[in-house]
Amino acid sequence: MAKESRLAWEPDPELISNSNLTEYVQWLQQAGYLESPPKDYEDLWRWSVDNLQLFWKSIAVYYGLVDDWDSNEVKTNTAMPGTKWFQGLGVNYAEQMVKRGEGEQAAIVHMSENRPLSELSWPDLKQNVADLQQYLKQLGLKKGDRVVAYVANIPEATISFMACASLGIIWSSCSPDFGVESVLERFEQIEPSVLIATDGYSYNGKDHCRLEQVKKIASGLPNLKKVVLIPFFNGEKRRNDIFNSIWWTEIPTSKTELYFDKLPFDHPIWILYSSGTTGAPKAITHSHGGVLLEHLKYINLQNDVKRGERFFWFSTTGWMMWNFVHASFLGGATVVLYDGSPAIPDLNLMWKFIQDAHIHHFGTSAPFLVACMKNQLQPGKTFELSHLRTIGSTGSPLPPAAFEWIYQQVNEDVWLCSMSGGTDVCTAFVGSTPWKPVYIGEIQCRALGCCMEAFDEEGNPVYDQVGEMVILKPMPSMPVFFWNDKDNNRYKSSYFEHYPGVWRHGDWVKISSTGELVILGRSDATLNRQGVRIGTAEIYRAVDTIPEIKDSLIINLELPNGDHFMPLFVVMKENCQLTKEVVDNLKKTLRSTYSPRHVPDEVISVPDLPYTISGKKMEAPVKRILRGDDPAKVVNAGAMKNPESIGFFSDFAIRLKSKFIGQA
Repeated sequence: MAKESRLAWEPDPELISNSNLTEYVQWLQQAGYLESPPKDYEDLWRWSVDNLQLFWKSIAVYYGLVDDWDSNEVKTNTAMPGTKWFQGLGVNYAEQMVKRGEGEQAAIVHMSENRPLSELSWPDLKQNVADLQQYLKQLGLKKGDRVVAYVANIPEATISFMACASLGIIWSSCSPDFGVESVLERFEQIEPSVLIATDGYSYNGKDHCRLEQVKKIASGLPNLKKVVLIPFFNGEKRRNDIFNSIWWTEIPTSKTELYFDKLPFDHPIWILYSSGTTGAPKAITHSHGGVLLEHLKYINLQNDVKRGERFFWFSTTGWMMWNFVHASFLGGATVVLYDGSPAIPDLNLMWKFIQDAHIHHFGTSAPFLVACMKNQLQPGKTFELSHLRTIGSTGSPLPPAAFEWIYQQVNEDVWLCSMSGGTDVCTAFVGSTPWKPVYIGEIQCRALGCCMEAFDEEGNPVYDQVGEMVILKPMPSMPVFFWNDKDNNRYKSSYFEHYPGVWRHGDWVKISSTGELVILGRSDATLNRQGVRIGTAEIYRAVDTIPEIKDSLIINLELPNGDHFMPLFVVMKENCQLTKEVVDNLKKTLRSTYSPRHVPDEVISVPDLPYTISGKKMEAPVKRILRGDDPAKVVNAGAMKNPESIGFFSDFAIRLKSKFIGQA
């Protein structure tokens, strides 16, 4: 079958031959794991999922976690959930961060709105981690205790995580822009012993003091033994009356060397959370061994990160990508951190940061790249970016127009690594490989060891058509459990209710017969028009080509009489109006690019669209509000980036009710 998508980039022979993946495959053959070399990446992927235990054994042996292991005992209990991996193997994620990352290069490069670009050396990083490690021990913390953090994306957050992980203490963090109620909904579930918090942060050119919020959070966590305060602002430390607190700078210097406890493979490393916009956040618990194996695989073999390179992903401590960025230590790279707005004074800031910090791997969200495109930025002409090897994109589907903008305006030789995964596994199910080309609008491949398929409505695998994204076999980084989830009931209902024994992720996906993929949005926000399923991402791709429109959200409402009403809500760019010409152009674009079914029934200008703090567009909650559900029960304002945006949709729901009598 001829390839319909246009070629955007292809790896040159030198990149392929020098890639970590090629080196790994050569080792597989020499070590007897493969009888013959794979024909291509898809052949290697098929081997990895057909021989799951052998594949994960090879990762453990190749990266020095074990000398050997019985392939038949790599995992037990093959049914999901409940699979056990490498029982009896002692590991420590933080130990591998140091062992594989330490070198002459900087350990961390960091900058924030109120801190200049600077570096932290490996000796200084290890000393800081050792100091906090000893202090936590003095407080009486032990394996399995929890430390929570309300911190900005600064080196102190990395130091704190490493100190906790080194001792088997379980880490959990929220960004300081989270509201108090939202933070307590997360942290009170896990009963922490220590709170590490910043006294404030800077964003959009403004300083935000958080001492009052920290005080309220601390008072809501009755098991706290200590609050450690990080003085983020320059100058004299602010006075505080937070009970039993100590300033970070008052932690005593340790005279002992950093050390690491060996932990069971499935010992919890961190607790991440679902968005919590429609109910109590799920406390998703991952294991040291599971994320270690997965991150070794992904950062080295899929991302091709090399020793001495610099890896940056724009994130906050409340998003799983903050955890993932530290996997770059496992590739021998320098971790790059930035805290603050990506657009102050303008969107060129991040590209200048890439230039000045000499970043090789830049990760961001799809909306950021779309915003750069719509603002007609030309980073490749404005900045020196020849060292930039990859651009990573995740969080939502990246439209084809943004692919084209990257190759036209950033660098025609850059490798675009679009990926999709989630907090659920703290990695990507699908993403990049140095062995395949990049096609406009498509993700390159399914990740090794991830047995992902697209199911039709009867639960059969399909190719070259839209289906439900499912995982048929276990992955080591799947959650070991949800915290306080009796009998795994919430865990099972989250992923395994629809297809027993099969992980249903909640995305629409189209897998081509040659292995490339397109993610078409959340399946729980499906647009079902006249019996045809439409992914929301298709609508957004077309809308993103309309220069006057800044952002959009599409909803399909099923009416009692069997009809449908599909409104499109748009945020207009500054100094632009939603005129008849704009609407006509939009409808023409949707009709010609996709089909008449994609054309909305009404286009409505709104002041803002609701997003979670982690940057997820809130399609499903808006749909529930428009169907008549009480907004107070549908959304948690503390988990939202802009809770005031819900007001418009609450009012619009009242108008809808009078227009369409009854609710679906």
